[in-house]
Amino acid sequence: MNNASSALKVAAGIFLTIALITIVVVLFVSAQEATKTAQNNFSDIQTELSQASFTVYDDTTVSGSQVTNALRKFKERDQFGIQVLTGKNHQGEWYGHTLNIIGNADDYGSVINRSNADISNSWNEKLNEYVNPSGKFKARVVKDQSNVVRGLIFTQTTVTP
Repeated sequence: MNNASSALKVAAGIFLTIALITIVVVLFVSAQEATKTAQNNFSDIQTELSQASFTVYDDTTVSGSQVTNALRKFKERDQFGIQVLTGKNHQGEWYGHTLNIIGNADDYGSVINRSNADISNSWNEKLNEYVNPSGKFKARVVKDQSNVVRGLIFTQTTVTP
């Protein structure tokens, strides 16, 4: 009787241990799934926030002072270029990096090379690159094939004396 009682206690202990291990494994797997979902959501939020700084420039009309502010703000950004087309400079000037904005979708928005243009030229009224602070510019965002913002294009729409 004593042996049967001990055997039952050992069997119950083993059964409870297996049940406890099963519960821990199920909770761990569930926690892993929740963690993966949270990481994906966080990544999506992070992407949205990083793109949010460009929404103000997405097919909008901005002033020349906003253009020069964008030049200052994004001048050190890696793999990023800003093209400014003024009333005097119809071909435009690239600042930061030169981007491919012609051609097929495969390489649209890709970085071609580093631009040597000096943003201080955009403040010099004597130069064709001068950006009139009261001028109006149509802004456009350039994205590459991976939907990463690679640059901005500002085209002057009105020439203010």
